Amino acid sequence: MSCLSRRAALHRLFWVSLALGASPRPSAARALVKAWPAGRPTPALALPDLHGTVRRSSEWLGKVAVINFWASWCEPCAAEMPSLLRLAEARADRGVVVVAVNYQEGSAKIRTFLETVLGEVPESLLMLLDRDGAAARAWTPRVFPSTVILDRQGRARWLVVGEMDWAGEAALALVDRL
Repeated sequence: MSCLSRRAALHRLFWVSLALGASPRPSAARALVKAWPAGRPTPALALPDLHGTVRRSSEWLGKVAVINFWASWCEPCAAEMPSLLRLAEARADRGVVVVAVNYQEGSAKIRTFLETVLGEVPESLLMLLDRDGAAARAWTPRVFPSTVILDRQGRARWLVVGEMDWAGEAALALVDRL
């Protein structure tokens, strides 16, 4: 697994910005945004949360689900985590749920990471544990961070590879159109 290089991310930002109709700004995002592949089904997701309760993607039918795959050792993952929390808090009343799926780390390590990066273990950001990495393999190109956005019918619509400012205009445009 590797994080995107800054140089490659800035190159991709230019094309993402143009595709979304925005002017390219290096501080706005460092991600490649692409439509979910046509004909590829949306995988099922059933993973435990930090309390051990298995949560399923079917729970989010009727909502827009932003499912972020991350690891504590990934610097871009840590950098985007505060904006994921802001997105969760700002769009909860509009039927948006933000789910953070951790790659192969334990609950204690995740809690320590969240307390360090966010100052708390937030309730508004649903944390799931991908203990064996099977979910990351099914949903992502195995680059962290990667985020899949589901529409209200539970269909994957967007794949975002790399760090994005989830409270920024480009990310909100992706979420709000669903």
